Amino acid sequence: MAEVLDEVKTMLRINDNGQDDLLNLIITNTERNLNFKLQTETVPDELRFIELEVCIRRFNRLKNEGMASYSQEGESITFNSNDFDDFLDDLNEWKRRNQKDIDSLGHVAFINAYGGDSRANDQQNQFLFGGQSAVQPDDPQIRR
Repeated sequence: MAEVLDEVKTMLRINDNGQDDLLNLIITNTERNLNFKLQTETVPDELRFIELEVCIRRFNRLKNEGMASYSQEGESITFNSNDFDDFLDDLNEWKRRNQKDIDSLGHVAFINAYGGDSRANDQQNQFLFGGQSAVQPDDPQIRR
């Protein structure tokens, strides 16, 4: 966490240790939230940039929590409702690559009951009609 703290302080241009407790709290909460979203115990190295960016956003939003936007003397700031919104594609791609995709409800297979592989149909007919095929290949009633 010390490395993340140093990076956050560098990005925020903080040169002293006066806000380290606050920054450590922001870092801890961001890591917990990211771990929950990713279903991991630690933040993967390849996603550390998200942790850093979200920490900066949360620090910049202090005293404006819950606000959608802030305006003062011609300056206007708009906040996302979720600090991770801009990174959803990255998070979903990481989850897909690491088989942690929870959006999938499984797989579906469709079976064509009217045709397909003739061997499969013969096996099914033999099962259904006691070893005899329901339709003989030389049957003149079959239209081809």
